[in-house]
Amino acid sequence: VQLQASGGGLVQAGGSLRLSCAASGIIFRNYGMGWFRQAPGKQRELVAFINNSGGRTTYEDSVKGRFIISRDNAKNTVYLQMNSLKPKDTAVYYCNVKWGSSWLDAWGQGTQVTVSS
Repeated sequence: VQLQASGGGLVQAGGSLRLSCAASGIIFRNYGMGWFRQAPGKQRELVAFINNSGGRTTYEDSVKGRFIISRDNAKNTVYLQMNSLKPKDTAVYYCNVKWGSSWLDAWGQGTQVTVSS
């Protein structure tokens, strides 16, 4: 399985970014997907989840109302639209595959998001 995240960058507080993650090596439409982030010195945390059909999404409390997760099963891609960005959103963002009750051990390189104040 390969997961290639992209779309990160440097943005001012209040700005927006759209992350993409292309998946290969799996039947993408069969699996829920998640976006995680890891800030320096902190543990990796799940910020958004979408089920296999796209009909159900969940968010970590600090991003509710600002981030939107979506997916295109025809393109094997999951997205994270990030609006009203804050400096505390600064982290490396990764996508991953929901694998049973856990997550696949295939994190990829992630994409860096830096929000300046």
